[in-house]
Amino acid sequence: MEKTTLFDKIWDAHVVKSVPAGPDVFFIDKHFIHEVTSPVAFLNLEKRGITVKYPHRTIATPDHNVPTIDQDQTIKDKLSRMQVEKLRENCKKYGIELHDLGSAHHGIVHVIGPELGVTQPGMTIVCGDSHTSTHGAFGAIAFGIGTSEVEMVLATQCIMQSKPKKMRISVNGTLGAGVTSKDIILYIISKISAAGATGYFVEYAGSAIQSLSMEARMTICNMSIEMGARGGLIAPDETTFNYLEGKQYAPKGADWDKAVAYWKTLKTDEGAVFDQELVFEAADIEPMITYGTNPGMGIKVVGNIPTTEGMEGSNKTSYLKSLDYMGFQPGEPVKGKQVDYVFVGSCTNGRIEDIRSVAQFVKGHKKADNITAWIVPGSREVEKMAHEEGLVKILEEAGFELRQPGCSACLAMNDDKIPSGKYAVSTSNRNFEGRQGPGARTMLASPLTVAAVAITGRITDPREVFGN
Repeated sequence: MEKTTLFDKIWDAHVVKSVPAGPDVFFIDKHFIHEVTSPVAFLNLEKRGITVKYPHRTIATPDHNVPTIDQDQTIKDKLSRMQVEKLRENCKKYGIELHDLGSAHHGIVHVIGPELGVTQPGMTIVCGDSHTSTHGAFGAIAFGIGTSEVEMVLATQCIMQSKPKKMRISVNGTLGAGVTSKDIILYIISKISAAGATGYFVEYAGSAIQSLSMEARMTICNMSIEMGARGGLIAPDETTFNYLEGKQYAPKGADWDKAVAYWKTLKTDEGAVFDQELVFEAADIEPMITYGTNPGMGIKVVGNIPTTEGMEGSNKTSYLKSLDYMGFQPGEPVKGKQVDYVFVGSCTNGRIEDIRSVAQFVKGHKKADNITAWIVPGSREVEKMAHEEGLVKILEEAGFELRQPGCSACLAMNDDKIPSGKYAVSTSNRNFEGRQGPGARTMLASPLTVAAVAITGRITDPREVFGN
């Protein structure tokens, strides 16, 4: 019997038709949509007189450019308001489930899917958003698509896709104190570069990965796209099943038992071959931070920015341009650099575990005077739990401003922008030029590192501040 990977098992089960020497016609189980990439797709359906084939397989929420204050009021920005209104109209017209602003389950699309139990092992999931790879943490094939593909999925529930190559990245051993899943993925990307997994779908494995909570696994898979991968996934296990059990859309009763029996088969066979294998040791990973303008430009918080030694031509030119944008010099340490803003949130680190970890470490402390600290829950459910658990009180006493759910300062598509020239240490996923606002300087890090920066006002090793 042929040995197959987890990716192959899910992919092959969803191929409707293979085009000779071309792509597969590939069935999609769940389609998430939001206000930014769906309006044109719906408009094109209308022009062609086509309806949505399976409305129950699509779920919508506004998240990218919604305000994170005064969500009960009319959205001031005209474009944002029009996009959200258009999403409402389209969902009503085609019978699509919408988790709107102010509703109990509103939030970032990649946060509410798992929360509701919509995301399940063995599924194929797409969304007009690159960080759809987040859902791969459940043992699903999940990836971002473009607007024309959003239209295709709405109309047919299928997509044309060429099968990617397969890579397995194993992280073995025990993580050190103060090291989180965000540090794992920033470490991996720093080792293989922001293009190192281009053309691949990545399976994460190894004892360090298996030890992670579901929310930590989502952080890993979320940033797969930042190393060029089509997506990332982790085999489901008891951690997955325990997380899903009892969720609103999870199977119930005998259906649950049947589902779990199937989910337990979703693992790579012993001896299955990947196109590429990479192995890392957990003991080598320390708290990480980025210093440049792509997520691959990362170092240990206690490390120095790489020099230009060995760089030539355009590589050296682009490297120096990146450092110039950031206001840094080759060879200098980042530790001790003064910071202006910290941001905890996004589909990478806006979940309840992230907010708990920050609250735990800032309890009894005050943020530094030079820091503006924003904390933005990934969903209304996260916000509710943060209030119920007393986390909001702790954070507000420490000087953090808690905002309402949304993508917020992850990207400059809403009002939560970092001013030009200012430094932000952020739990989000991208540090491109202007990503958090024109001229903003973004450094990506874990929630623990962000908490340490907030308290000290400068780049700090969280292990020194919090003693772990």
